[in-house]
Amino acid sequence: MKRSASCKPIFRHGKVKKNKIAKEIGMAKGQGDQAKVDELMLKQSVSNSGAQEKETNLAKIDEQLKSFLETLPNLPADDVPVGKDEKDNKEVKQWGKKPELAFEPKEHFELGEKLGMMDFESAAKISGARFVVLKGALARMERALAGLFLDMNVAAGYTEMVPPFLVRDNAAYGTGQLPKFGEDLFKTTNNFWLIPTAEVPLTNLVADSILDEEKLPLRMTAYTPCFRSEAGAAGKDTRGMIRQHQFSKVEMVSITHPDKSKEEHERMTAQAEAILQKLGLHYRVMLLCTGDMGFSSEKTYDIEVWLPGQNAFREISSCSNCGAFQARRMKARFKGKNSKETQFVHTLNGSGLPIGRTMVAILENYQNADGSITVPDALKPYMGGLDKIA
Repeated sequence: MKRSASCKPIFRHGKVKKNKIAKEIGMAKGQGDQAKVDELMLKQSVSNSGAQEKETNLAKIDEQLKSFLETLPNLPADDVPVGKDEKDNKEVKQWGKKPELAFEPKEHFELGEKLGMMDFESAAKISGARFVVLKGALARMERALAGLFLDMNVAAGYTEMVPPFLVRDNAAYGTGQLPKFGEDLFKTTNNFWLIPTAEVPLTNLVADSILDEEKLPLRMTAYTPCFRSEAGAAGKDTRGMIRQHQFSKVEMVSITHPDKSKEEHERMTAQAEAILQKLGLHYRVMLLCTGDMGFSSEKTYDIEVWLPGQNAFREISSCSNCGAFQARRMKARFKGKNSKETQFVHTLNGSGLPIGRTMVAILENYQNADGSITVPDALKPYMGGLDKIA
């Protein structure tokens, strides 16, 4: 492990002292003064013992300092509002209108269970709580939503990827999941972590790399299963598909020049919005305050979709600019054509979009009085022209 700069003067001082004693021993030997030699040898032995103890203690301090620094979050951008929690977030905009339903709207799990296409009981028998089995048209809707999201993201300049769903410690550390949030992840018995989002493998594709400046930005998108232990979610959203251990999501990741990351952040957020607009879903964009941001983020926009069954806005996408925070942990850099020095890239990630939560929004916003679900126009080509789920 590389020692901190503060330790170096102490070790230099110890080395100078050791060299001085060695020189004196040489002179005493040359003079035939054995008593002086013995005295200096004892002094050297004590000095070496003390130096070794100091080095051991300083190594422990260095390790403690490193462990502490690894738990410190990214610094917020200057325009991020200061606040304690979600109550201090700032609404940036709204799009669309709440659907006018002439009946009492149901929540998504009521609709899905009545249709016989959303089975939490069978999933619980197999895997326990926070899992679901989708059937028939809702299973097809999962596939249809993934296809729509990927097609729209690719059309917007993102390269479609299929990354690994299992990663090693260094990858989870690089994007900020480790060491602080290990309890939020699932781990295999042979030391792989199941990804909580495709952000982890996609962002780590540039780890330990020096990129060419002219190749920036890199934009990637992927449809993957995601796995989260929801360690801090006891008692929250226990019914339905809002908060599950396994879910599918289409993720967007951008690797940019530091001067372009703010612009890229707005672009990424607009792309997530474009998908919601295509589906005709009412939403609002929230700028998160300092107390509600993620560990790696310096600025985050949350997009919250309207859910009639809950009579509330709920998060459906989170788009974050991580600045150079993840790049430093991953050693991801770039160099200009005529530059000898390297700089850290900036990394961004955003949901574009989660499949389950989007399905929740469609079920609740497109529900009919008889419990059937009207298929949004944008989704019909991906569902074989199906107009209604009943």
